Amino acid sequence: MPDSPRLIRLATTPEDHRIAQLAAAAIGLSLIDAAIPLPLPGIKPGLANIVTLIVLARHGWAAAAWVSGLRVVAGSLLLGYFLSPGFFMSLSGALFSLLTLAGAVRLPRRFFGPVSWSILAAFAHIVGQLLLARLWLIPHNGLFLLVPFFAVAALTFGIINGLIAARLLVDLSTRDSEVEDA
Repeated sequence: MPDSPRLIRLATTPEDHRIAQLAAAAIGLSLIDAAIPLPLPGIKPGLANIVTLIVLARHGWAAAAWVSGLRVVAGSLLLGYFLSPGFFMSLSGALFSLLTLAGAVRLPRRFFGPVSWSILAAFAHIVGQLLLARLWLIPHNGLFLLVPFFAVAALTFGIINGLIAARLLVDLSTRDSEVEDA
């Protein structure tokens, strides 16, 4: 009798499940982002960044990096642009944002929190995307004429997403304290 295929079992932890759930939320928000028509290609609200900010504040940078990475890969698969220029643009923006957040999270929490993190990450995101576009897709300095438009969008959406994340963090904290008291 031939050898039967062996079943491989992967051990998962509650942390794995939490990351998967949070990544699923971020992916869902990415899909909503993709459906919103905006005037200039490349400008999006970045709703999934709200989830990344919450994960960063509650679970740390490593968890936020996992959620962001899973969002970029799974979102690109679902939207049909995996390994296309759009995928690499998204990946470069996410990497620059995550590197910026790695430093931002170490700043004094008295002065820095979800809103400032969101603004810094939004600016880092456009820097990463513009650098990749300049080096790979559009090898002309005229690309940088778009910087003011992207900067206004980064500031606007960075503030909005940061305020939403800050509000949700307060709500989650309140809910957690009510559960502990019960």
